Amino acid sequence: MPAKAPSPFDTLAVKTWLLDLQARIVAALEAADGLPFRTDAWERPEGGGGISRLIEEGNVLERGGVNFSHVLGSQLPPSASAHRPELAGRRWEAMGVSLVLHPRNPYAPTVHMNVRCFVAMKDGEDPVWWFGGGMDLTPYYGFDEDAQHFHATCKTALDPFGL
Repeated sequence: MPAKAPSPFDTLAVKTWLLDLQARIVAALEAADGLPFRTDAWERPEGGGGISRLIEEGNVLERGGVNFSHVLGSQLPPSASAHRPELAGRRWEAMGVSLVLHPRNPYAPTVHMNVRCFVAMKDGEDPVWWFGGGMDLTPYYGFDEDAQHFHATCKTALDPFGL
């Protein structure tokens, strides 16, 4: 749920934390796989850009990407403010880390995860910001105990935040 942020919103602190998260995830995956990820920086013509970290034909990972993005826009689209009409027309920034990993082992599931911060801004008003995200597994051979472990681990990680 969006919360009022202290003014000014500390974009640099959030961006630094997210870039560090990307680096820590990539370092752990490189250590597990034994091969390095390549880096592909990109820019978005409408504003912002990102850094994609990619691996293909690894020892453990068939293919994977751990991506950081920080994009900007001049006006929220109507769909983004449908449930929050007071945000209509505001400038916005979104930044986050997302990953998709496809392991070589068919008994290990594909994993997807993202965490993002969204900020809606209007001159003369405090920014409105919130974090969101999610994670999921796509098993090719499902095992009940794996699903139970995944959900229990997620719950334990989120319980301190009341989620």
